[in-house]
Amino acid sequence: MQREYPDRPFAAVSVVIAQNEKVLLMKRAHDPKAGFYSVPGGLIELGENFRDSAIREVEEETGLKVKLERLIDVIDNITQDEKGVKFHYVLIGFLAAPIAHETKFILSSESLDTRWVPFDELPNYSLTNTATHFFKKLEILPPKGNKH
Repeated sequence: MQREYPDRPFAAVSVVIAQNEKVLLMKRAHDPKAGFYSVPGGLIELGENFRDSAIREVEEETGLKVKLERLIDVIDNITQDEKGVKFHYVLIGFLAAPIAHETKFILSSESLDTRWVPFDELPNYSLTNTATHFFKKLEILPPKGNKH
């Protein structure tokens, strides 16, 4: 399955995990947007329900068990360059909360850094466009977006 310069879009999930006026951010280790902060997520596996995929991806990437609270939005994430469409994901964004108010997490190979960030500090982070979009939809990020 070739993710760069694909011949079709990939269906994926993104999960905003919020608790106590904080959100869990992960600094991406890989493209697209390596080095930027985002939320846990990944590809939906063949035969997998998209809600189950969201729960699985969060546990794989953070070790947290979550309860999905609601759908935030469904968006395209398309990156193009001189060769054409480099990446194309259809992202299903969810809001979730840790089960039993867990706050400890693991650092996966997909993340350079994982941390709980207060809502009011989000503008200080270099966020992916998709994370910015979901945070604005949830009204936890000022409409102007992030500083970087």
